[in-house]
Amino acid sequence: MYPLFYITSLLHILTITSATVVPNWVNFDLPVADDDQLPFIAAYTPPFEPPAISLKTRPTTVYRPKSLDAHEHARLRSLLHAETEPIEWEQMVVSGPDVEDRHTLSQLARMTANAYQLPGHKNWYDLDPSWNPNASFPFGWDNDEDGFRGHVFTSRDNSTIVLSIKGTTLQGPTSKKDKLNDNLLFSCCCARVDFSWMFSTVCDCYSWSALHQRCDDTCLSKALIQDSLFYSTGVKLVKDLRFLYPFADIWLVGHSLGGSLASLLGSTFGLPAVAFEAPGERMAANRLHLPLPPPIGDSSRPPVPVTHVYHNADPVPQGACTGVASPCAQAGYALETRCHLGKSIVYDTVQKLGWHVDLRKHVIKEVILEVLDLEDGWPDEDGNEWDVPAAREEEDCVDCFKWEFGDYKKDKQG
Repeated sequence: MYPLFYITSLLHILTITSATVVPNWVNFDLPVADDDQLPFIAAYTPPFEPPAISLKTRPTTVYRPKSLDAHEHARLRSLLHAETEPIEWEQMVVSGPDVEDRHTLSQLARMTANAYQLPGHKNWYDLDPSWNPNASFPFGWDNDEDGFRGHVFTSRDNSTIVLSIKGTTLQGPTSKKDKLNDNLLFSCCCARVDFSWMFSTVCDCYSWSALHQRCDDTCLSKALIQDSLFYSTGVKLVKDLRFLYPFADIWLVGHSLGGSLASLLGSTFGLPAVAFEAPGERMAANRLHLPLPPPIGDSSRPPVPVTHVYHNADPVPQGACTGVASPCAQAGYALETRCHLGKSIVYDTVQKLGWHVDLRKHVIKEVILEVLDLEDGWPDEDGNEWDVPAAREEEDCVDCFKWEFGDYKKDKQG
């Protein structure tokens, strides 16, 4: 087992090997159907044999803050003092995952599933030979109290690093912190579903009103300044990975809570992220006061390199597992948000597979085997079939429309 400090122990290796510059991508002269797709190649292919293609990549435009310190300073100034601070953004093109390729999504989904256990476990998925199992490592498993867990996958040539973040575990050593992060990030107001939940909330931001459901914005923002919040832990980890692999393309993936965290971190650093069956994190980004690049063109949304992948029989990413009688509420979760950052690929499993909306369809194994590995095409509204449905922005999406948000608390939390 690799402990969390395994990451820092790699620093010595990095200083020894830093004389060798690792390219951001390796492009072999192979026939590719699309000019904008770059094959992701296994580095140790025997000579005179065609290299095996694993994941397909494509040029991805990202916007990154020129200074991460300035980005964090602006976020905290907005959060603590309600003051804005301009951010300078750099536009660049990196090698990102081709989210239109079925096999690529299937491999990334397997990485998200592997974040839930250590290598050798019966539920561990084997990956393509392009990935180096000897250089890949788990993180967060050395301390049950940390909660933030997952796995770092490295390609054999170190050109691509994938950070896979674990989602919610219902029963286990991380369950308590998983639930806290879920209810802080994805509930409308401190996980207050109704009056019966008043002793189960995760913060005290509800403002009583006889006619309205009111929640204090300032109180909510301050509630997110906690050491137990996984976002802050993730920021530190991504900084470590960027230091360890300065020439590599870093991708973020995750399932459920892990997917939303991958999206928030990808938006922070301008790194490609793919989230599977994740709750809506757009409201969480606002409450974290996360500075995002301004919209471009006709879009009204910030151009973050995030792709959400989910199907319409899963109530979690649709914000449909709500209400006192819902299975989420019965288990103590208030997963009420549905609006996502970036673009979303939505599989119509209700129509094509005849599925009913069911929380049991949220499990990543179901998504991999029954949806992503399905070789049949997925029809669009015009009747054309595609290996992967088109990714689209979620326009006109509103979270928590039954709530009123403002400065309602007379006694502000210090």
